[in-house]
Amino acid sequence: MTAEIVPDSEHRGLVARLPPRLRDYAQLARFDRPIGWWLLYWPCAWGVLLAGGEGRWALLGWLLLGAVAMRGAGCVYNDVVDADLDRQVARTAARPVASGRVSRKAAFAWLLALCCIGLEVLLQLRWQAQLVALASLLPVAAYPFMKRITWWPQAWLGLVFSWGALVGWSELRGDRIEVLAALYAGAICWVIGYDTIYALQDREDDALVGIGSSARAMGEHVHAGIGLFYAAAVGLWGLAFWLLRPDPLALLALAPAGLHLLWQVATLNSGDGDNALARFRANRSAGLLVALACWVVGNA
Repeated sequence: MTAEIVPDSEHRGLVARLPPRLRDYAQLARFDRPIGWWLLYWPCAWGVLLAGGEGRWALLGWLLLGAVAMRGAGCVYNDVVDADLDRQVARTAARPVASGRVSRKAAFAWLLALCCIGLEVLLQLRWQAQLVALASLLPVAAYPFMKRITWWPQAWLGLVFSWGALVGWSELRGDRIEVLAALYAGAICWVIGYDTIYALQDREDDALVGIGSSARAMGEHVHAGIGLFYAAAVGLWGLAFWLLRPDPLALLALAPAGLHLLWQVATLNSGDGDNALARFRANRSAGLLVALACWVVGNA
């Protein structure tokens, strides 16, 4: 089977120009879908910026590299574990491992190479942040199995994809854990919201295969459910800001992000896969807006 352009692939640029064999490995690590590493990276940046890390450009750069590498490693691992399920879902049947274009052995070798890049990033951090980062390995390893045992794998993904906030904060400081807890909890709610939007593309296939998702669990109330999770995210981020800097003006920094999330819910068409994918990808901008708010509050 040759490589195909799947609906959520941004199959352009350097990835599209690669030879077919190399392209398979790039697609296996989702290099053709940069939205994933941005969504993993933004909580890292939030933790750094809210902790007062203005001007820590080298640190932010290393964390971005780590997000690219470890998101890629997570995707390779997920595809190996989910190969049998992926073959039964139209959107994922053409993935390199599911289609047989890349063997499991080769996929594990690629996984190891990506983890080596992640290790280099880990060594740039102080030991406290290293321990926090290493603690994520168990929940990351468990994630692919969550869709088999729960209707809410998006909640587990929230734990995993928000972990960077813990790493970024602990690289700079070890106090004010209540601020970090609120920031992390808000990030989890944000992830549940946007990944529910993403899961709208697969509701029918998921039902046929028999795997759970928050999009299926919410059913006809999916708009209200996503809205509630987004509202909880903004509320918890506001709490983090207030705990760090009890000034009503600090809360205004979240207004652009809040309005952006409101726009997503208001314009979401749950029956249109292209619309859902566009709203999901819009969270790259949402993450940037929250990062700017963290920079304002953390360095005021």
